[in-house]
Amino acid sequence: MFVVIGEALVDLVGQRGSRTMVAHPGGSPANVALGLARLGDPVTLMTRLGRDAFGEMISSHLQASGVRVDAGPAEGTKTSLAVASLAAGIATYDFRIEWDIGDLVPLPVETRCVHTGSLATVLAPGRTNVEDLIARERQRGRVTISYDPNVRPALLGTPGRARPDIERLVALSDVVKVSDEDLQWLYPDRQDEEVARDWLGRGPVLVVVTRGGQGVYAVTADLEVRRPATPVDLVDTVGAGDSFTSGLLDGLRRADLIGGVRRDALAAVDESTLVSVLDDAALVAAITCSRPGANPPTRAEVEAAQAQQSTGAAPGTSLPPGATTPGPAGPAVAVPSTAPSPTRPGT
Repeated sequence: MFVVIGEALVDLVGQRGSRTMVAHPGGSPANVALGLARLGDPVTLMTRLGRDAFGEMISSHLQASGVRVDAGPAEGTKTSLAVASLAAGIATYDFRIEWDIGDLVPLPVETRCVHTGSLATVLAPGRTNVEDLIARERQRGRVTISYDPNVRPALLGTPGRARPDIERLVALSDVVKVSDEDLQWLYPDRQDEEVARDWLGRGPVLVVVTRGGQGVYAVTADLEVRRPATPVDLVDTVGAGDSFTSGLLDGLRRADLIGGVRRDALAAVDESTLVSVLDDAALVAAITCSRPGANPPTRAEVEAAQAQQSTGAAPGTSLPPGATTPGPAGPAVAVPSTAPSPTRPGT
């Protein structure tokens, strides 16, 4: 039902200045796929992995949670790396990445939503193949197209150079999720709500802006919704943005609002449904923030946290009986969505 297209890589993670680093599976699209699978959604990740120790680690990690991994041909491919330095729980990244995904075939017939973004849409030569597929799918009108630019200033040059490519993908999308920090970098002289409304007019039917401790803003043709941040006992914000995206797409699926035939229904979503989807996505992100790394929750954990919320406790303070915690997962290219955290420049 879901196809995610983009990078999967290994994060080498350590405290800033430390001589010790730990390897974890990561990559923003890979984390979105992982989050969807843990929430119970059928999902395929189309990526590029080397047939090396790092690639095997990533594949095993994703497959253990139910992600189908299409790793592409092995010839000449090396698994990419991101060196993540942590300071006060916030990650900054130095990338060692190759992105050549080759020609992409049409999506499987059962696909109802495709998601992409992050490095996969900005790094040559693979970016062209990804954009071509998204353009073909937009023309076909069979699937919901989801996009998160997940801006990486170190790889984009200047905002002026980055904006046209990002705006072109926005125009091809149905759902766009973006952080306020991404928008501040792209449009330093504009307010995020103004940009969100502008983007909505370019083609999407739903634009969602995550604002860290300031909550979430969403806009459709008929609605503007502002939701507060979900309280959380913060451990770190790594993977929060990807978890929010997973929760958002899962919520739209549960509300029967994905698939090309449901585009008009998504455009006309009522306020109560949109609020419920946004709040559930914020909760998914908050749970991720309550433990180390990009470790998104399972459906059982989300339901347990929803019950816990009724008592007034923050996600992550404790797990109710019956809740389970997946094994640790590594930080990834992500943006904080709901955690009240400091600004992390350049990530």
